[in-house]
Amino acid sequence: MSAISRKTDHIVYAVRDLDKAMDDFEIRLGTRPVFGGYHPTQGTKNALVNLNEGCYLELLAVDHANQAIKAPRWMGIDVLTRPQLTRWAIKSDNLEKDSAILKRYQNEMGHIKSGSRNTADGSLLKWELIMPLSVPEVELVPFMVDWSASEMHPSDYLPDMNCRLLTLYGTHPEPEAYADVCSELGIAFKITRSKTRTLKAVIQSPKGRIEL
Repeated sequence: MSAISRKTDHIVYAVRDLDKAMDDFEIRLGTRPVFGGYHPTQGTKNALVNLNEGCYLELLAVDHANQAIKAPRWMGIDVLTRPQLTRWAIKSDNLEKDSAILKRYQNEMGHIKSGSRNTADGSLLKWELIMPLSVPEVELVPFMVDWSASEMHPSDYLPDMNCRLLTLYGTHPEPEAYADVCSELGIAFKITRSKTRTLKAVIQSPKGRIEL
């Protein structure tokens, strides 16, 4: 695991076509993502890869069958220019404290909401999270999630896929802009200077080390 002092809960890889992404990731990783379920209040659906240690990779796509939810949806999915990592989440046992920190950084952030979805076997997952915004396409500041309302973590429903998150880092034209909020959140998240804003992960998989 990378040198992030708080535990990474999951990383979000947004895609346009979930079925195609599941096929592609099976080839890249050497293990097939497991269909997770639907987010009826967000208009999305997902598939998951177990990264062990209570962490997972989420492939996220628009659920076009859900006509009740329109753009803009969460996680940057409606401004997606290409399949890529757009968000990451850390575990929280104090969402109110984290919310206050995020609101000081950016007032639109920090709104706590409850959510739920059914797993593929019909079990109900419930959570509270600090709501990820619909923009930008890639957000380097993590959102927070608390699964204590559920009996199990989403990764507990997954088989061991022999995958593990080795490194998570970001790139940005002005990495120093994130120093204060990362410090307040208690995360040692590396952001390197680059012309573009990206979120990158290195995963150990049955096919070796893969960079997303």
